[in-house]
Amino acid sequence: MPRRHLHVTGPAETPLRAALRTLRTTLELPDGFPPDVLAEAERAAGAPTVAHHEDLTDLPLFTIDPPTSTDLDQAMHLERRHRGFRVHYAIADVAAFVRPGGALDTEAHRRVTTLYFPDGKVPLHPALLSEGAASLLPGQTRPALLWQIDLDPEGGAVDTSVRRALVRSRAKLDYAGVQRQIDTETAEEPLALLRTIGRLREEQEIARGGISLNVPEQEIVARDGAYDLEYRATLPAEGWNAQISLLTGMAAAHLMAETGTGILRTLPVAPDGAVARLRRSAGALRIDWPHHVPYAEVVRSLDPRRADHAAFLQDCTTLLRGADYTVFEHGELPTPAVHAAVADLYTHCTAPLRRLVDRYAAELCLAAVAEHEPPEWVLAALPGLPKEMADGTRRANTVERECVDVVEAALLMDRVGEVFDAYVVDVKDQEPTTGTVHIETPAVIARIEGGTARLPLGERLRVRLTQADPGTAKILFTPA
Repeated sequence: MPRRHLHVTGPAETPLRAALRTLRTTLELPDGFPPDVLAEAERAAGAPTVAHHEDLTDLPLFTIDPPTSTDLDQAMHLERRHRGFRVHYAIADVAAFVRPGGALDTEAHRRVTTLYFPDGKVPLHPALLSEGAASLLPGQTRPALLWQIDLDPEGGAVDTSVRRALVRSRAKLDYAGVQRQIDTETAEEPLALLRTIGRLREEQEIARGGISLNVPEQEIVARDGAYDLEYRATLPAEGWNAQISLLTGMAAAHLMAETGTGILRTLPVAPDGAVARLRRSAGALRIDWPHHVPYAEVVRSLDPRRADHAAFLQDCTTLLRGADYTVFEHGELPTPAVHAAVADLYTHCTAPLRRLVDRYAAELCLAAVAEHEPPEWVLAALPGLPKEMADGTRRANTVERECVDVVEAALLMDRVGEVFDAYVVDVKDQEPTTGTVHIETPAVIARIEGGTARLPLGERLRVRLTQADPGTAKILFTPA
């Protein structure tokens, strides 16, 4: 599911920043790494395993990330071929630094994924690795898994390979700069091809029935002692960049499927009831959704710069619930095997600095290309990975949900007692007087309870703010 991106600015002593620090403690999240983990990270940073890495440092790779990011998982180089295109995609080789069964490995299995807060993160690996020795920083030679994916003139994948290599990124680019270079036609061809290939891959996505949700970011800005919430629509370059990652995840899944052993990211098709609820929400937001028009087509027509469309895109993430990690062996693919939003076989393999499962998927793909058995440490851990990832995903979802509550409580803390225009986006089946409302201004989604009548799902409602406390991360409305 797409994350609800939240970013907060302002001094550390503001109530919101203080509440976020308290939240970390309340959720019992780790504060730093144990000494043995840091000691092992320091040793690994100085002597990574690179014996089987081919020297491909002459390939002019570049990274595209937010300006402040230093944990760089991916670097790319794009080129034309006589019939189509070639994508080189380098992924940080975390296995070159993490010894199976060691302190780093054990700690990574405990954390599972990097946890993101509006004002920081709780990383999967020590910064010495994730933002240093293992990160694909510009001008630095790094061990990586280098994917080579050849595409036909329409952007369809025709050949895939992956190998260990030493690589060196030439430039650290950010989305705004990339968009500007492409729009002004000042980008060199390897970067300019991001738009060409990205658009072709988007057309491929439409043809196979997939859907990408361009969920806008919410930025919380402190102004004159109060907070404002603003939406930031994603740039087209972010979508094109995401298509390269999706392409690699699909290629990896098919490699594993061909050998009969692997781990997939799966998602069932949304039930009719969930789609019906979303239709009612669309009606409340006055978003046109004719009955003959598929959900994916409606989503592609939305403009995330508009507040009502941005709110609906947030609601659309409810159709992506139920994603899971599924292991298969002996050639027997699970049911379902396809990720409904991707509309193809898919796995996570492009963010090993931030997600545990990607390290294992990479090893399975290397073994598939080399036509040999995966390492024993991979096969031993494989059966337990779905539960570990499910637990880690639930923890990440809890962090996200609590952060949203804290941020929105800070935004509204001085407006308790006021009445707002809202629409009802969810009603509990067993408690029809309890549910969720979306406030029109400011753009807040929160719990509602305390009324005597059944909440009108998908309809507008006047609601009163009765509680907004960033210290307890609680925000509550009642029907007005």
